[in-house]
Amino acid sequence: MPANVTLDGNPIEISGKLPQPGENTPPFTLTTSGLEDVKLDHWAGKRKILNIVPSVDTGVCAASTRKFNEKAGSLDNTVVLVISADLPFAASRFCGAEGLKNVETLSTFRNYSFQQDYGVAIQTGP
Repeated sequence: MPANVTLDGNPIEISGKLPQPGENTPPFTLTTSGLEDVKLDHWAGKRKILNIVPSVDTGVCAASTRKFNEKAGSLDNTVVLVISADLPFAASRFCGAEGLKNVETLSTFRNYSFQQDYGVAIQTGP
């Protein structure tokens, strides 16, 4: 089922299938700020929260990243992954400038199927 997504109140078409509650999420390989490719099982044994955003350089995405960072500090055995299409350096720079130390950033720049696999591939704009 596609999610309802808007930009400035205008609907945006996305494609792919969102993982449903109780389903296993699709495996992925994404890139860290150190240019290391990691798989989801890198965090085996921990609960994983995925904050998937187009770019941390947008107001809403930056705000969600800040909020997840705030909440992540009090979560036991949990990792919060901020996943964006930003280059790894840009996402890392944003978190460094904002003092965000409780989230980990990952980039989809080497994995073109991630957005489709997770149902968040943006197809249209306003």
